[in-house]
Amino acid sequence: MRCVSCKGKGLCGRAVCPVLRRLEVISALPPLGTTICGDSPPEVFVGRQGYPLVKAGPLLPACGTLPEVAGRDVGDYIAMRSRLVRSETSIGVHQAMRPSRLLETAQEIAMSSRPVSLEVSFVRPPAGNLSFDGVLSPSGPSGEMREVELTSSPSVPRRVDALVADTDISASQAAEELFLSRVDVDQISRLLSVGLLGKRRKLVPTRWSITASDDMVGRALKREVLNMPVLEEHLLFSGELLGNHFEILLMPRSFAFELIEIWLPHSAWMEEQAWIGADREGPGDRRGYSTLAGGYYAARLASLEILSRLGRQASVLALREINEQYWAPLGVWVVREAARKAASHPPSRLETLEEAISEMHMRMRTPADSWRRLSSLSRPAQATLSGFFL
Repeated sequence: MRCVSCKGKGLCGRAVCPVLRRLEVISALPPLGTTICGDSPPEVFVGRQGYPLVKAGPLLPACGTLPEVAGRDVGDYIAMRSRLVRSETSIGVHQAMRPSRLLETAQEIAMSSRPVSLEVSFVRPPAGNLSFDGVLSPSGPSGEMREVELTSSPSVPRRVDALVADTDISASQAAEELFLSRVDVDQISRLLSVGLLGKRRKLVPTRWSITASDDMVGRALKREVLNMPVLEEHLLFSGELLGNHFEILLMPRSFAFELIEIWLPHSAWMEEQAWIGADREGPGDRRGYSTLAGGYYAARLASLEILSRLGRQASVLALREINEQYWAPLGVWVVREAARKAASHPPSRLETLEEAISEMHMRMRTPADSWRRLSSLSRPAQATLSGFFL
């Protein structure tokens, strides 16, 4: 059932209508003027339309401070994100090394590990509708910046400051060093997006920088994990966040990673039918972009973090089952954080692969037979070796 045909009648079967919820949160916003003061999360957005001339600028709340949404549902998160105004100005991507005052301020915000207070003047009051995307987090109205001024000092980690100043190190090396220095991948993505990492620096659209950061850090962790001894038992991690349920099984085999995605009926993008997809890689370098898009790299990163923490390599079978509680897309960060939440719980220790799959089956709605036909790692070890890349 298409939204244009349904018009909020609930014919799609979802518990919440994304269109009506979108209108509800937008209509609740106060009238916006041409000057807004607030604390940027910190967050900077770089668009992709018109590339290499893109729109970029910091995000800040339309009024007051953003509410805490930890532990709440998709609707609460959308309501919070709808309050974020996206300020923007047109910038050539190659201006990163010679930034205008507006871009330089956005770069300072991206370097901060804490919220930054700022005042933004717009050419006209920000307007527009809340937009949803499978990679990016939602945001509210947008407007063309006239001026922007920081009213508090950014809190810049020492290692961030050093690597931003280093123009002789590649972006991938800088990302790896930042991650090893406990700089979160979200901030690494911001730094990459505003052109503050690497030798030949340029602005990178936010949707590209998110996946690129997950990929660069993941590849660095993979190189580390490949030098570790093989795990000696089956470990099964389980957890859920915002309707994204994860089962992450570590198997006593050499490194491989496989993600099975299951979109249940009435979850984001889906109507009456479920959809199941799979993608995988072995110990060698991955070739080509994943058919599962940015969620693949986010889930792989979280899985490699588990192996790095354990000091072991293993074959990782990750199952992501998305249910109707995830009725609107919130961005790739949900995949990464849902997998991390699963990894934060004590694992089950199991003797065999079949025991592990039986336990996974008890917590999942999708019968194991439905996804195992697409899985290589759920086969016996001998079959996996011969058929992994088929």
